[in-house]
Amino acid sequence: MTDTVFLNGDFLPADQACISVLDRGFMFGDGVYEVIPVYGGRLFRLEHHLDRLDHSLAGIRLENPLPHSRWQDVLEELIKRNGGGDQSLYLQVTRGPARRDHAFPPVVNPTVFAMSSPLGAPAPELRQGISAVTLEDIRWKLCNIKAIALLPNILLRQQALDQGSAEAIMTRDGEVTEGAAANVFLVRNGTIVTPPKSNLLLPGITRDLVVELCARHGLPCKERPIDEAELLDADELWVTSSTREVVPVTRLDGAPVGNGHPGPVWERMVELYQAYKEAFRRGEVE
Repeated sequence: MTDTVFLNGDFLPADQACISVLDRGFMFGDGVYEVIPVYGGRLFRLEHHLDRLDHSLAGIRLENPLPHSRWQDVLEELIKRNGGGDQSLYLQVTRGPARRDHAFPPVVNPTVFAMSSPLGAPAPELRQGISAVTLEDIRWKLCNIKAIALLPNILLRQQALDQGSAEAIMTRDGEVTEGAAANVFLVRNGTIVTPPKSNLLLPGITRDLVVELCARHGLPCKERPIDEAELLDADELWVTSSTREVVPVTRLDGAPVGNGHPGPVWERMVELYQAYKEAFRRGEVE
């Protein structure tokens, strides 16, 4: 549980942190966020996350309230105050409090918030594979912005859970976009495929690292559109996120994916991913 949080320039106990009921994040979901893993007290791929934060803020026409160097100082201090080690760090920037009006306020005082939670290794049962369902992507068309307004994702994820599955794999006009809370990878005949970046999906930091590891270690990987029908013929299916890392999907819409077990390409990727993490802990990679 979070002990200390950062709010608008101050470090304080979580139960003392308060924002205005007129905050536009509360009223409209007018804000963006990031989730950053911390391993051994070190922020994992911090610049990639801060670059994505810049992109999200630009997408909602809000200036970043802190330079990257200040973000790093704040987040490292927050990690230290919460005991170091492995943590999941959440940061959020909203357009701040203002009279309730759809138009941007003439003067913006953004709300800047960050907290952290203990981060354990992904649950062992995830390595056995999860089930997923395909659902129509009902979200807006700026999914590359990591917006705090996540109600469509919540509804889709809950629909999957109601059907006894752990994740929803979304499709739009017959093409795969992403999961409700993850990016999607497919393996067919030894080649790894993931949808290309666009306004229809979030450019995941873990997704990008998987693509980098493929290039670095000679694993065939393509970024191209995935037709929904290809899911039926996949040898392997994965979802990726910062906290769950790389998770095999072994059942889709009630049917087995491939042979119904995590595949050899996934096993190789997990080896590479864990080796990268350990090298990061030792300070050998950034």
